[in-house]
Amino acid sequence: MDQITPRLTQAAVWTPDGIDIRTLDIPELAPGDVLVRIDLATVCGSDLHTVSGRRPAACPSVLGHEAVGKVAAIGDGNRPAVVGDGGSLVVGDRVVWSVTVPCQQCPRCASGFTAKCIGVRKVGHESARGDWVLSGSYAEHIVLPRGTAIARVPDAMPDSVAAPAACATATVMAALEAAGALTGKRVLIFGAGMLGVTAAAASAECKAATVRVIDQDPLRQRLSRAFGAVDDDGDSTDVAIDFTGAAAAVQSAFGRLDIGGRLVLAGSVTPGPPISVDPERVVRRWLTITGIHNYEPRHLAQAIAFLGATGEQYPWAELVDTPVPLADLTRVLAPTPPGILRSSVSPHTCS
Repeated sequence: MDQITPRLTQAAVWTPDGIDIRTLDIPELAPGDVLVRIDLATVCGSDLHTVSGRRPAACPSVLGHEAVGKVAAIGDGNRPAVVGDGGSLVVGDRVVWSVTVPCQQCPRCASGFTAKCIGVRKVGHESARGDWVLSGSYAEHIVLPRGTAIARVPDAMPDSVAAPAACATATVMAALEAAGALTGKRVLIFGAGMLGVTAAAASAECKAATVRVIDQDPLRQRLSRAFGAVDDDGDSTDVAIDFTGAAAAVQSAFGRLDIGGRLVLAGSVTPGPPISVDPERVVRRWLTITGIHNYEPRHLAQAIAFLGATGEQYPWAELVDTPVPLADLTRVLAPTPPGILRSSVSPHTCS
């Protein structure tokens, strides 16, 4: 390994009784494994759903999958490649990493769907009783197994801007890829959370003719205007993207599609009531319905590039609240304050 690895670390373990701050052993790194010292972790909505019981998950576990940190050690053997720039990882690199860790050998991986790998493992989703205890970012350190997509972060990019790239921003990059070319298109986005406002800005940067956003929260609706969106006018659209997962929103989005329209579903990640799809309408109007879940390594690289290119144009950092110490994680595993789309945790900050 490149340097002496710390032996112990603090981690917030989610248990049936709540969050328990524990001192855990840092395991010996296998070839290609990477140990990262977490600088900042943001709180994704899926973790809020997990602790509230709306989303099934391994328990006990170390949650958290949106974070930025510095490489502290690398297991012996070949250095992992960095997505985006093609270089090799070195100790001290400032990085973000993918949510999914694929096997790279199954038919799904071979066909380009590594995010849906048959044996996929996921950052912040693994059991603390298994062989990957330090799998989440609500900890001082995380172990990234060989095969995790890792991207370097520019020094000038604030932690609060970089951390959401690992989930929200990269997912948006995948959604926009599924939406196709947006130049001159009318785009309608359902949901003005972190993904929705990011998609608004990304659509505007893709030269969409209009970017409209719908959210039931008036404050979030107004917030989206700072990211290139305008309020909905009720007209038809060329592209609709749903981040809410609400059946009523998906039904509405389908009904708004113009000739040749495309509907991208990204928020329907839990069971819900079905919607009505008229096959004749799909055929006669040349409509397309597609979905995305998680993302591919290229999308992580695109996320960092996008945030770097738009850092002075959009107030990304204002979307993330002031970080709390790891000991106060329970306080931010709750709905965010008005006007804030992400709470955050600074694991190495004392209470």
